[in-house]
Amino acid sequence: MHTTPKVIPNRPLFVSATQEEAVHLPKECALIVTGIGTLNATITLMDLLISEREQGRTPSRLINFGTVGALQDGLHGIYEVNRCHQHDFDHEIISEMNGKPYPNHIDLPTSGLLEEKRLATGDAFIHRREDRERIAREAELVDMEGYAIVRVAQHLGLPVTLIKQVSDQANEDSAALWDEAVELGARELAQVAFHVAEELEKRS
Repeated sequence: MHTTPKVIPNRPLFVSATQEEAVHLPKECALIVTGIGTLNATITLMDLLISEREQGRTPSRLINFGTVGALQDGLHGIYEVNRCHQHDFDHEIISEMNGKPYPNHIDLPTSGLLEEKRLATGDAFIHRREDRERIAREAELVDMEGYAIVRVAQHLGLPVTLIKQVSDQANEDSAALWDEAVELGARELAQVAFHVAEELEKRS
């Protein structure tokens, strides 16, 4: 099990919200476990990257991998994110107040190795039908860290890739199913994230 986050210069830094999701990542990989939610992800990741950059250590890219809820029925398996947004930030109201567009979506370049989906991120664990239906208008997947990690990467000028595995259907059963789904899928998730990272490194 990884215990100490450390950046390996010019190699990918893997970013996970929980240790459970990252337990099968190869031990030679640099990993940071941020904790759950956008604030934890932002603060923990920024602290590490700024500290390591001061020591001359910068990763080649961030690879965020973890579980997500599905906002459409029938989705399962592992996807790469091609667009993300913050679903609990009312950018339309902010745009009206400022009198100019206030963008919320971020489009991401992808590896072409996996099926692609859009991701919505927010600090609420989505399990109510009305929330699921509302967010599903703009995304197929939902999590609690992805958009924040992308913003950190953009702020620091780092490429970023999001690999997400469906653990639940973002409904009333989600909380009870998460632990079981993570345990069953963590090995495949880590293997796929590592494979995508290695392929992207070969291209760079």
